Amino acid sequence: MPEETLPIDDQMEELLDQVRHQEGLENNAQAAEFLLRRRLRKGVQGLTGRGRALYPINPRGGRR
Repeated sequence: MPEETLPIDDQMEELLDQVRHQEGLENNAQAAEFLLRRRLRKGVQGLTGRGRALYPINPRGGRR
């Protein structure tokens, strides 16, 4: 998967530092990924109405 770089200003750098320290991450790239994943989860939750599985569920329990 290709690496994507984003331009970061001083304000964003400070925010990523705060998230990095709060979540115990090693670098700001991990903090940015954490925030992105969190936003995606919340967006999916908003679309589906609650936290739902995003993969097929076997009626007998477990994944297919």
